[in-house]
Amino acid sequence: MTEFPDADWDRLLATNLTSAFLVGREVARRMTPRGRGKIVNVCSLQSEVVRPGIAPYAATTGGLKMLTKGMCADLGPPGIQVNGLGPGYFRTELTAALAADEEFSAWVRKRTPAGRWGEASDLVGPLLFLCSPASEFVSGQILYADGGMLSVL
Repeated sequence: MTEFPDADWDRLLATNLTSAFLVGREVARRMTPRGRGKIVNVCSLQSEVVRPGIAPYAATTGGLKMLTKGMCADLGPPGIQVNGLGPGYFRTELTAALAADEEFSAWVRKRTPAGRWGEASDLVGPLLFLCSPASEFVSGQILYADGGMLSVL
């Protein structure tokens, strides 16, 4: 943390928090006249827990979690539901180096009750739920798709 460059901090804020605010605001401006809509922010497991070395990232995802809740409070009255989808550890281009690190990958598998990394297809069901009529009374929530990682110590 003490060596984290200011430019990287600014980039993380812009990517993980400011972008969600700006897109959410624009979408809400179009949904409000219709009196309905659903917004799903892509949050992260790291909005709840953190491991050493990622405090700046966790701070931005924690901010996104609270932005989601604030958007729910502000946009609920005109009929807009706002929720978050919080992936755990997923195999992606951005996590390729972590997944390739056998020690870290073993830690993920051991720490996750599902015993594996998530795959992109594991996000489809939770996202469909949050966007469907099945979630009509769900708002301001973060649905964690993490293989159970948040449930265990």
